[in-house]
Amino acid sequence: MSQLRYGPARVPSRESPEAAVELLLERGYTACEIDFEGKFWMDYPWAERFGEVAREADIALSVHAPIAGFMGHVERDKKQRMAVGMLDHSAGVAVACGAEVVVFHPGFLLGRERADAIDSVVEQLAELRERLEGKGRAVPFGVEVMGRVRELGTADDVIEISRRLGWVRPVLDFAHMHATSDGGFTEVGPFAEVLAAADEVLEEGAPFHIHFSDIQFANRNETKHLPYGEGTLRAEPLAEALAPFDRPATVISESPDEASHQAVREILVGAASRR
Repeated sequence: MSQLRYGPARVPSRESPEAAVELLLERGYTACEIDFEGKFWMDYPWAERFGEVAREADIALSVHAPIAGFMGHVERDKKQRMAVGMLDHSAGVAVACGAEVVVFHPGFLLGRERADAIDSVVEQLAELRERLEGKGRAVPFGVEVMGRVRELGTADDVIEISRRLGWVRPVLDFAHMHATSDGGFTEVGPFAEVLAAADEVLEEGAPFHIHFSDIQFANRNETKHLPYGEGTLRAEPLAEALAPFDRPATVISESPDEASHQAVREILVGAASRR
């Protein structure tokens, strides 16, 4: 692995861009994901300044689009138009702050066969791309592996979507994969297998984009993120699995508390620095 960046899934302060970056640096972070899952809270001037200060501090940014901003709707209705608008605006913020990628959720099966749902996602993303290109917002998007075993968004699903659309990258959420595999990510092998599949569809030089936290699950579905150590997902196998790849990685911690962020950071960054 050529470089590892690590940081939280939320901007640690909304007081000012300077305050946010100061906290990120104090806590030893080199990445941060802008949290729009619930709503847009950052305007363009804030985003521009945040990007400037983050670049000066060598902190890589990404954007997580609102949860409702997914593609693959069955009907081209108000919900679909709203989702397009959300992803469009997310891309605009990403351009303003210089974010590496816009993370979004792949959508749902909605009663369809998996292949048909994937076709729909790919079709609507291609239409979105044309819109973004016309606005100068054609940034990379990242489609996230989801945490429900019978829904759209398995690792295979997001890798297939990424394979068909060169500007879309797989976002590997290992907490979600641990849940849907009924706790199957305890050794290096499963981590390495998924990383290898993602490596095949990623463009040269693009980093792995990874979400990580401990996780509670039931019936192979996620229920909630846990403080690190309270579940069975561990960072050491991820660190070992990343080592052989000649590709940078950005790991975003979705843990619910700062102590967990730091515990995972010590493992992953410590392992990377020893190589």
